[in-house]
Amino acid sequence: MKLSQFKFKLPEEQIALYPNSIYHELENEQGEQQTFRLSRPDEAKLMVLHRKSQTIDMFKKDKKGRAKKGQFILVRDVLDYFDEHDTFIFNDTKVFPGRLFGTKEKTDAQIEVFLLRELNEEMRLWDVLVEPARKIRIGNKLFFDEVGAMVAEVIDNTTSRGRTLRFLYDCTHDEFIEEVRKLGEVPLPRYILQRRGTNHSTEDDVYDFQTVYAAKEGAVTAPATGLHFTREMMKRMEIKGINSAFITLHCGLSCFNDIEVEDLSKHKMDSEQMFISKEACHIVNTTKAEKHHVCCVGASVLKACETAVGTDGLLKEYDGWTNKFMFPPYECSLGDSLIVNFYHPMSTPLMATASFGGYDLVMEAYRLAVENDYRFGVFGDAMLILND
Repeated sequence: MKLSQFKFKLPEEQIALYPNSIYHELENEQGEQQTFRLSRPDEAKLMVLHRKSQTIDMFKKDKKGRAKKGQFILVRDVLDYFDEHDTFIFNDTKVFPGRLFGTKEKTDAQIEVFLLRELNEEMRLWDVLVEPARKIRIGNKLFFDEVGAMVAEVIDNTTSRGRTLRFLYDCTHDEFIEEVRKLGEVPLPRYILQRRGTNHSTEDDVYDFQTVYAAKEGAVTAPATGLHFTREMMKRMEIKGINSAFITLHCGLSCFNDIEVEDLSKHKMDSEQMFISKEACHIVNTTKAEKHHVCCVGASVLKACETAVGTDGLLKEYDGWTNKFMFPPYECSLGDSLIVNFYHPMSTPLMATASFGGYDLVMEAYRLAVENDYRFGVFGDAMLILND
């Protein structure tokens, strides 16, 4: 397929800058009115796509099956479409607060450093992005705190914005990582910060940009669809008898990179590290063997599962990397359902979604989403694709 086939006009106001929230007007001690935001990610809209019947539901239905106009299906309603012994697959990666601000020696210019991955613990080498990149050359030193305890030296150029840094510190590796956590910020996507009109994330973002089941640190962006799942939803799943299987894919930034070729077969994704345990395989494969439903939660889970699925359609243990890029026509062979956010035009998560749900059905859903004021992006609304 061609890149231009995934182009559509997305109104600026429909790009979500915060999770779905409710707002309260309260009076402070000085008698001034202040607005307080309370996140309600499970109350985001949920559009339901049916692959076999090629139909789309946006509204809740009455007892006679008639749509209740204006009463949108919500993410928390997703459990109504599943039964006991079905399985949801979640990505339990944990976002690392790897967005640092340093100063360049001699000039004191402020430089943003985005830690992507540790290349060598012993040599203290990290793969990073820097901004503004034009000011950073091999041999430059960057200082990240006032006392100069954390210093890095640029030792290589990797891409136009990419650099390899060697950190210089007199402490253990664990102490260094803990110091990075103290100095680092939540790595919100740049498109969100720019539209908010700031360079910095907030204290609320620490919680909003992390799934409630995050366990294994290593991601530089959150598995966005999982952000909708609250502790209450996870408990409701448990009570209903729906299984949870956890895999790990440390989400990178490739989903935000612009695709620069019209022919999608020539686009190359960055590699992301992933792990699938024996336990996760047992839960998923037992579910499939007993003819129950398997739902992938998010594009990262879909990618991981399609990387590790065998020719027999069963999930296999995995410890390695993946650069899998899915776009139609692609036959997904593990899960029979998918919940995923609405994403930006010409983005790789949109293409992966179309691979699972079918190009025509998914693009029609996107048209309806724009018309009905759904929100897009990592904090956006979601769709559920069912094989019925």
